[in-house]
Amino acid sequence: MSEAETEESGARGSGASGDGAGVFPLAADPTPYRQLDAPGDGLVGLDRFAGEDMLTVEPEALRLLSEQAFMDINHFLRPGHLQQLRDILDDPEASPNDRFVAFDLLKNANISAGGVLPMCQDTGTAIVMGKKGRRVWTRGPGGGDEAALGQGVLDAYAKRNLRYSQLAPLSMFEEVNTRTNLPAQIELYAEGEEAYKFLFVAKGGGSANKTFLFQATPSVLTPDRLIPFIEEKMKTLGTAACPPYHLAVVIGGTSAEFNLKTVKLASCRYLDGLPTAGSEAGHAFRDLEMERQVHAISHHLGIGAQFGGKYFCHDVRVIRLPRHGASLPIGIGVSCSADRQALGRITREGVFLEQLETNPARFLPDLDEAGLGGAVVEIDLTRPMPEILAELSRHPVRTRLSLTGPMIVARDAAHAKLRERLEAGEPLPGYFKDHPVYYAGPAKTPEGYASGSFGPTTAGRMDSFVEQFQAAGGSLVMLAKGNRSRQVTAACAAHGGFYLGSIGGPAARLAQDCIRKVECLEYPELGMEAIWRIEVENFPAFVVVDDKGNDFFRELDLG
Repeated sequence: MSEAETEESGARGSGASGDGAGVFPLAADPTPYRQLDAPGDGLVGLDRFAGEDMLTVEPEALRLLSEQAFMDINHFLRPGHLQQLRDILDDPEASPNDRFVAFDLLKNANISAGGVLPMCQDTGTAIVMGKKGRRVWTRGPGGGDEAALGQGVLDAYAKRNLRYSQLAPLSMFEEVNTRTNLPAQIELYAEGEEAYKFLFVAKGGGSANKTFLFQATPSVLTPDRLIPFIEEKMKTLGTAACPPYHLAVVIGGTSAEFNLKTVKLASCRYLDGLPTAGSEAGHAFRDLEMERQVHAISHHLGIGAQFGGKYFCHDVRVIRLPRHGASLPIGIGVSCSADRQALGRITREGVFLEQLETNPARFLPDLDEAGLGGAVVEIDLTRPMPEILAELSRHPVRTRLSLTGPMIVARDAAHAKLRERLEAGEPLPGYFKDHPVYYAGPAKTPEGYASGSFGPTTAGRMDSFVEQFQAAGGSLVMLAKGNRSRQVTAACAAHGGFYLGSIGGPAARLAQDCIRKVECLEYPELGMEAIWRIEVENFPAFVVVDDKGNDFFRELDLG
């Protein structure tokens, strides 16, 4: 980016945001950018109107910026996020499991940076927030700004090995995959002068599901009540959204919608440049002391980076907003290990996108990988199910496992199909009884690869099926991410079942290093939610719930 462009960029989001004028007065934008267009491309220009210069933007500039943004954020991370993972490895207070997860996530980032396998199999809902200055004009025709940005999303997901996750409702209870990853969530606001500023986010379902609004009463707004309230709600986040998290807590807001929008922006570190004190003007501010307090609490919850330890959160943002005197909305949300966002901007100098880290290898330490995470128990999945269960029964919760052999992949829609069979008086298929079931949905398989990115999905969404399936002889060994409900623990105790936790986040590494074969067994019309049979080798997992009623997460008092 030119020196003039850096100076012109100004605040990241100061002034009106479409949500409340002057609420977000941000400091100057420190973001490093790279230019996408070349001189002579003609994607931006200048015209005169009513005595003022007008920045003119071709629809192709918007399409190009959107396409490249969603390509980049599914393969590259910000250097600050990568440094935080390295810091876990360098921290003597980090638990062995913290270090094991952090190292796996760094390896995953290096594989993803090759541009073939996305960092997470859930390549997300495409979200675009644009802030268009009053002296910016998009040339027509072409359907307008939203159409051009949406075309960029379509092109990115079609050209890369990204997963189509969006479902179109045909009726209240019937849905079909759009097979384009559209519609995108595109929000455009009027703000500023002669610049068009963007935030691009690929938001996975597991992370989005851990966004909460609590309509508290003003009585909570005291130091001795607010901190315990936040701590209690933090525990409910669990590990399903792939920690370590970037945690955002927002106190106040002129509406519930404004509070949750602020949570989303804060989790992306979009509001880092806010003032650190309030005023009678009613602007938002960051409470740095409360950020330190909440971050310290996260270290002592014991949850750690998924399987116990210190690093439940990389960092915390606490933002205070103005509010109506009778209301106190409190919002909590996270950005997960697939921390996918990038800023963009269009100015008279050209089209610019945030420069993400393309060489994550520089954050990898030289260490003995075999010493991470403690002892490992190898589990042969080619053995009959009773023998697999007997082997697992010999090991306590928290035991680290290495799985080799066949597994069945099924998640939400497939579970609903199998439940229909049972309720129609049919038995479960033999494969669902003979093999562990892995809750996952793969991204597209690149040419020459056995698998696309293929990490675990949130286990809790399948909790309501477990008792019924285990009673019918299926789902006796389950593999996914996150904590389970008490009904799952009770079912495992009653039927001799197990829930194994997989590391949430390293989908590219699992595809490259652990998954040797993928074949569709049933329901191909469900797309990524079809039932698959996969062959795995040295697939990492932990015993979370055993056949005796023990639950690792229950020991941490997560409810």
